[in-house]
Amino acid sequence: MSKSSLASRVPCLRGAGRPKASDVEARMQDLIDAAARLFLTNGYTRTSLESIARAARVAVRTIYVKFGGKAGLLEAVLVSRREQFFQVGDLEHDLRPFREVVDDFAHRFFDLLCEDQLIAMQRVVIAEAGDNPELAHTFYDTGPRMTREMLERFFARPDIRAQLRTDLPFEQLPAFLTSWISGDAMQRFVFPHDQPAHEEAHRQLAQRLELFYRAVLK
Repeated sequence: MSKSSLASRVPCLRGAGRPKASDVEARMQDLIDAAARLFLTNGYTRTSLESIARAARVAVRTIYVKFGGKAGLLEAVLVSRREQFFQVGDLEHDLRPFREVVDDFAHRFFDLLCEDQLIAMQRVVIAEAGDNPELAHTFYDTGPRMTREMLERFFARPDIRAQLRTDLPFEQLPAFLTSWISGDAMQRFVFPHDQPAHEEAHRQLAQRLELFYRAVLK
């Protein structure tokens, strides 16, 4: 083989090999996005791994290798959406004043609850949970449980406990706070298009938070 012929083949040889990490990450995100669309459109139970693989242009085996199956892929979808819409710091180490920390968490969490995609996913979970406990557990573990455990660690801090009434059932505080933040969740599920504008919704949230502070602070 001539030197010129060999030289012409070098770029091809250099271009071969494993895909870049960024390309792999992008493909996995495309897979997660495709799964999210199909879960929301068809429901969790009626969405097959084959249909997800076709939409994302990957092999079904890839889903098993990367996520362990459909439940693992759903978990990845939920975690991705949580990270996309709910950027919040570690409350356990946030040293700002109590009200400032809770206000910031509450407004971010409330905006997450009002996201169309999350409302749609919650509808899917509620509709199918009775026949598919796996779906319910995955949704709870990647959403409500993570949030409540984060709040449990926050309320367990000695400096935070010192500001709260001593007669409180502390184990109930995470659920108590998230319920007050949520407001009328049934209205959002049943009448999603009749909700107040963002500014008015946050004004009402501030009123609910003021009641929370009156109930728990010394």
